[in-house]
Amino acid sequence: MNGGEPSRSTGRARGVTWRAIGLGAALIPFNAYWIQDSAGQGYPTTVSLFFNVIFCLFWITALNAALGRAFPKYALSQGELLTVYTMTSIASALAGHDMLRVLIPMIAHPFRFATPENEWAELFHRYIPDWIAIKDKAALEELYQGESSLYQWKNAKAWAVPALAWTAFLTALTTFMLGINLIVRRQWTENEKLSYPIIQLPLEMTAGGGSKGALRSGALWAGFALAGAVDALNGLNFLYPSAPSLGGKLVNLQPILFNEKPWNAAGWTPIGLFPFAVGMAFFIPLDLAFSSWFFYLFWKAERIVGGALGLRNIPRFPYVDEQSLGAYIGLFLIAAVVSRRHLAHIGRGLLRRGGGRAEKEPFTYRGMLWLLLISGGGLFAFCKLAGMSTWAILLFFAVYFMIAVAVTRMRAELGSPVHDLHFIGPDEMGPRIFGTRVLGPQNLTMFSYFFFFNRAHRGHPMPHQLEGYKLAERAGSGSRRLTWAMLLAAVAGILASFWAYAHLSYEEGARTWFAGHPFNRLRGWLATPLEPDAGAVVAAGAGLAQTVFLMAMRMKYVWWPFHPAGFAISSSWSINVFWFSIFVSNVLKWVLLKQGGLTLHRRAAPFFLGLILGEFVVGGVWSLIGVLLNRPMYRFLY
Repeated sequence: MNGGEPSRSTGRARGVTWRAIGLGAALIPFNAYWIQDSAGQGYPTTVSLFFNVIFCLFWITALNAALGRAFPKYALSQGELLTVYTMTSIASALAGHDMLRVLIPMIAHPFRFATPENEWAELFHRYIPDWIAIKDKAALEELYQGESSLYQWKNAKAWAVPALAWTAFLTALTTFMLGINLIVRRQWTENEKLSYPIIQLPLEMTAGGGSKGALRSGALWAGFALAGAVDALNGLNFLYPSAPSLGGKLVNLQPILFNEKPWNAAGWTPIGLFPFAVGMAFFIPLDLAFSSWFFYLFWKAERIVGGALGLRNIPRFPYVDEQSLGAYIGLFLIAAVVSRRHLAHIGRGLLRRGGGRAEKEPFTYRGMLWLLLISGGGLFAFCKLAGMSTWAILLFFAVYFMIAVAVTRMRAELGSPVHDLHFIGPDEMGPRIFGTRVLGPQNLTMFSYFFFFNRAHRGHPMPHQLEGYKLAERAGSGSRRLTWAMLLAAVAGILASFWAYAHLSYEEGARTWFAGHPFNRLRGWLATPLEPDAGAVVAAGAGLAQTVFLMAMRMKYVWWPFHPAGFAISSSWSINVFWFSIFVSNVLKWVLLKQGGLTLHRRAAPFFLGLILGEFVVGGVWSLIGVLLNRPMYRFLY
C-alpha cells in the first residue's frame, strides 16, 4: 500500500479547493446532529478513528468513483476528499462524547436541578457568571419538557449569549492546539517521519479519488464482508433475539473467575471481540499492542495484591488514575526532549528578520507565535472574566496541554486506538494537590465547567489537526489553506452542535447525560473541603518515573518488550472494552510476521483495513436507523 501518492496533475491546486471546503462544511451539521442524537446508537467519537466520518467518506468516495468514470473532470481528487475527511473529523471531535455532548447539557443543568436538598443555589450559583449559563426558568422548563421549538424568540434568545461565549472559548482552545501542531509538524512529520497509523484507512480509501489503492483489493473486501456480516447478524439478533449472533457483546469475567477474595478486587473485567478493534490494533507496533493488554492485566494484579494486603480501604488505592496522569506527563516530557533541537531552531528563527519562514510551512515562526499568543490570550481573558485566579489558569492549561501533546504524539507515532484518561485531568488533580481551600470556590466552579473537555480524551481534536496536515502532505495539498479550513470546521462544528442539541431538546426534552457529575462533585468540594492528598501526588510522580524508565529501557535494549505508551493508556475505561481485541490482533500480527515477514504483513494489511471499514459502514447503518426511528439499535461501540 502506498497511500495513493498524488500525480502531478492532481497537485496542490486539486487539494484544499473551495468545493472541498464547501462539501466539508455542508456535512458538518449532519454529523453534529447524528452525534448529538446518537444516545443508545453507539458513540462515534470514543475511539481514535470516528466511524461516522469514515461512513460519510465511504459513500462520498463511492459516488466520486462513479462520477470519475462518467465525468472525469468533475471528480474530486484525493486531496479534496481528504480535506472533507479532515474537516468532518475535527468538527466531530468537538461535537463528540467527550466535548460538546458534555458541555451543552451542563449549561442549563445547575439551575434546572437545584433543590433545597442539594443546596446548589446556596453553595455555588453566585459563582457562575450569567454569560456562560442559562438561568431563564421559562426557557429551561420548555427545554426539558419538550414539545416546543428552538425557533421561538424567547428560546433562541436564552441560548444566544452562552452559546457564543463557549464558541469563543472553544475556538481559542482549538486555535491554540493548531498553533502547537504547526510548531511540531515538521519535526514529527518530516524529520522523525512518524508513521501516523490512524490515517492509513482514509488514505487508502481515497487513493486516485477512490479508483485506486486498497479499495481495489480483494483482501479488503473479504475483511469488509466478514466484519459487515458480523454486524448485520448482531443487529438482527438485537431486534429479534431468536436470531443467532456472533459476539459483539461484553462478558464480565469477574463473577465467573474472580468472585472470591482477594481476586474480586480486580473489579469489572470484561472480555469481547470487535472486528474493527482487531483491525485498528493490527497497525500499531507489536510492543505497544503487547504493552496495552499486559499492563491492563498488571493494573488488575495491583488491585488484587492490594486486596490481599488489606489496602482496599485506602481511598483510590493503588491510585491507578494518578499514575496514568503521571505517565501522560512523562510522554509529553519525552516528546519535548526528542524535539528539543527543532524547538531551538524555531527559537532562533523568531529572532531572524521576517520571522523565519521555514520551507513548506504555512506561516512564519513569528506567525505561529502570534497564533499562540492571540488564542492563549483569549483563553486567559475568558477565565479571568469568569473569576479565576491567574496562577490557577496557568497551571490548569499547562497540565491540559501537556496531556494534549502526549495524546497527539502517541497517535502520530503509534496509532493507539484508545487514549481516554478518564476523570483525572487538571480539574481533578488540582484539588488533590492543593486542597480545595487553596483553590477557592470561584476556581473550583470554573474547574467544574471545564469538566467537559477533561472528563476523557478519547475524541481529542488536536490529533485530528496534525493528521490533517499529514494527509495534506501525502496528497500534495497546500497546508496554509488547510489551516483556515480546519478553523472553519471547528467553528462550524461548535455552532452546529449547539443547534442540534437545542433543536432536539426543545422537541423531545433535554438529555442530561453527564451534566450532573461536575456539580455534585463541586457540592462535595464546597460542603466538605478536601485536604491535599499526598498519596495522589506520589502516585503521579511514580507514574512519570515509570514512564521515563520504560522509555530509557526501550532505547537501550532492542529486546525490551514494554512500551511506555502502553503503560499510560492501559488504566482507563476504554481499555476494558478493547484489551482482548488488541490481544487477538497482537497474536495474529506476531504469527504473520513470524511466518511470512514484512511481505505477508503487507499482503494482509488490506484485510485488516476491511475489518475496520466493514464494521464502521454496517454499524453506521444501524446507528442511522436508530436515529431515524428514534429507538435503540445494535451498537458495536461502547
